[in-house]
Amino acid sequence: MKRLAFIVCAWAVLASCVDNNVKKIGEAVVEEPEKEVATPASLVTIPSYDFSEFEAKYLQPEDDMTYVINFWATWCKPCIEEMPAFESLRKNYEAKKVKVVLVSLDLPKLLEKQVIPFVEKKGLQSEVILLDDPDANTWIPKVAEEWSGAIPATLIIKGDRSQFYEQSFTYETLEEAVNSI
Repeated sequence: MKRLAFIVCAWAVLASCVDNNVKKIGEAVVEEPEKEVATPASLVTIPSYDFSEFEAKYLQPEDDMTYVINFWATWCKPCIEEMPAFESLRKNYEAKKVKVVLVSLDLPKLLEKQVIPFVEKKGLQSEVILLDDPDANTWIPKVAEEWSGAIPATLIIKGDRSQFYEQSFTYETLEEAVNSI
């Protein structure tokens, strides 16, 4: 009986060591390539722009949209607290030609580890981009001369009119700012 138990245990150990990707053909051993399963690391893609690309695409609109451009970062608590206001505005004003663009000022090396997981976790539906231009002293005054560089900051543009806000928003104050322009 002990011998039978030993054989069963030995068989179980050997069976668990079998590599299912190896097949014996005659005396030769051929390894099958492992099957690749396409599982994207993330369904979210966030484009990265330097300031000149960002400026051309968002700061000089040639359409009749109202652009609400919010500058934020994952490490900025007031930015995170106001994020639901921008998401609500996007949802409620989409049919009124209002486009919300969330411009992350996080370091580019944090895109995969911090920004994308944050966007996924929060379920953000607004357009999110990363501004990758380390020369902030040059581009900050081009966004708004009065901008100190602090975030959160929001620029609202409609045609040739624009209004800059270096503050946090509630939904009500954000809606008021959009309607004023």
